[in-house]
Amino acid sequence: MENININLFDILTCLSGAIDLARPELSNHHHQVAYLACRLAEKLNLPAEQQRDILIAGLVHDIGAFTVDERLSLIEDERVTAHSHAFRGAKLLRECPPFAKVADTVCYHHLPWDNGAGADFMGSPVPFASHILHLADRTSVLISRGKTVLSQVPGIMERIKQQSGDIFCPTVVDALTGLSDKESIWLELTDKAPLDCIPDISYWGMVRLSLKDIVSIAELFSQIIDFRSRFTATHSAGVAKTAQKLAELIGFSPNECLLMLTAGYLHDLGKLAIDNEVLEKPSALDTREYDIMRSHTYYTYRLLGQIKGFETINQWASFHHEKLDGSGYPFNLSNESLPLGARIMAVADIFSAVTEHRPYRAAMSMAQVAHVLQRMADDQAICPKVTRVVLENLGLLTDTCQEAERDALERYQRFLNEKPDSRSDNS
Repeated sequence: MENININLFDILTCLSGAIDLARPELSNHHHQVAYLACRLAEKLNLPAEQQRDILIAGLVHDIGAFTVDERLSLIEDERVTAHSHAFRGAKLLRECPPFAKVADTVCYHHLPWDNGAGADFMGSPVPFASHILHLADRTSVLISRGKTVLSQVPGIMERIKQQSGDIFCPTVVDALTGLSDKESIWLELTDKAPLDCIPDISYWGMVRLSLKDIVSIAELFSQIIDFRSRFTATHSAGVAKTAQKLAELIGFSPNECLLMLTAGYLHDLGKLAIDNEVLEKPSALDTREYDIMRSHTYYTYRLLGQIKGFETINQWASFHHEKLDGSGYPFNLSNESLPLGARIMAVADIFSAVTEHRPYRAAMSMAQVAHVLQRMADDQAICPKVTRVVLENLGLLTDTCQEAERDALERYQRFLNEKPDSRSDNS
C-alpha cells in the first residue's frame, strides 16, 4: 500500500481551524493550549518526543466536545469533570493509530491535582502530560481578549498560584512561574499564529503514513463532524463507502479507491462551521438557513487546502455540490472543470441523502431514487456516466450505503452510551 509523506500539524491545524469556525470567541484556543503546553514541557526538560506529543495533544484536547455550548461551558467552568468530553475525545483518538499515543493525555486533562490524588485515576497512573495540558488549558481561558495580555499576567499568575496543589500540579505551576516573567511567552501565546513561534515545528510534524492511516484520520474527522447531531451521525460513513464502491465499479485503482474513501469522510468538514440549530431543523431550511448551509463546501475547500498532499482529496471532497451545467456551489464549476472523482462524490452524496431518513421526510424508495438521479443526469446537474453505473448497481450500492450507516449508527450509540471508565476499559 502506498505511503504518503505528510505533516501531522497541517492536518491538526485543519481540524482545529474547523472547530474554531463554529464560534469566533473560541478561535485559536487549541493553538494557544498547544503552544503553552509545549513551552511548559520544554521548561520541564522533557524529551523532544514528549514535547511533540504534548503539542499534538494540545491541538486535539477538546475534540470530544461536539457542540458549541459544550465548548463554551469548558471555558466558563474551572472544575470541569474528568468524565464527559475528555473521555470521549480520548476514545476517538485511541481508535485512530496516528494519534492513539496522546489519547491518555487528553483523557485526563481536566483532572484536578487534588493534593496528589490526581496522579492516579481509578487505580491507573495519570500521565504527567495531562497535568501540563490542564494548566495550559486553564491559562488560555483566563486571558481576556478585550485587554492587553501583559496587563493581565499578574492577575492570572496570582489566581493560578492560589490553586496550586488543589487544582494544578505544583511542579507545573512552578514551571509556568519560571516562564511568566518573559513577555515574549505571553505575546507569542496570544499571537494570531502561536505555533509559528516554535522552532522546528514543521520538522516535528513530518511523518510517513500509509493510506490506511490517512483513512483512519479522515474517519476521526468524520465522527467529529457527524456526532454533533443525531441526524447526521451516519451521513459521512454512508457517502464515503458509497463513493468508494462507485469508484471501484468505475475502474479506479485500489489506492484511488482509498483516496475516494478518505474524501468521502471529509466531504462535509465545513459543516463544523454550521450551527446545530440549522443542522437539526425538523423542517425544510428557509432562504437564510439555506445560504448558511451552502457555505459548508467553501469551508471544506479552505480547510483541506491547508494540508499539503491532499490536493486531489480536496477537489473530490469539496466539489460535491458543483453541477455539470455550472449552477452548483460554491465555485460554479462546470463540466470540463470537474474531475471524475468529484462527480462520483456528488452522486454518492445525493444517493446517501435521498436514502436516509431526515427530520422532514422519509427515505425514498429505490424507484424514487432512480427517478431523481436520472432526472438530475438528464438536466446535466450530475454526471450521466456515474449515474448509469449507480442505476446498474442500485441494489449493491443501497446495501453498501445502508450497511455503512448501520455500522456508524451502532458506533454512535455505543459511543454516547458508554460510561467513562479506566483506560483498560477504553482501549
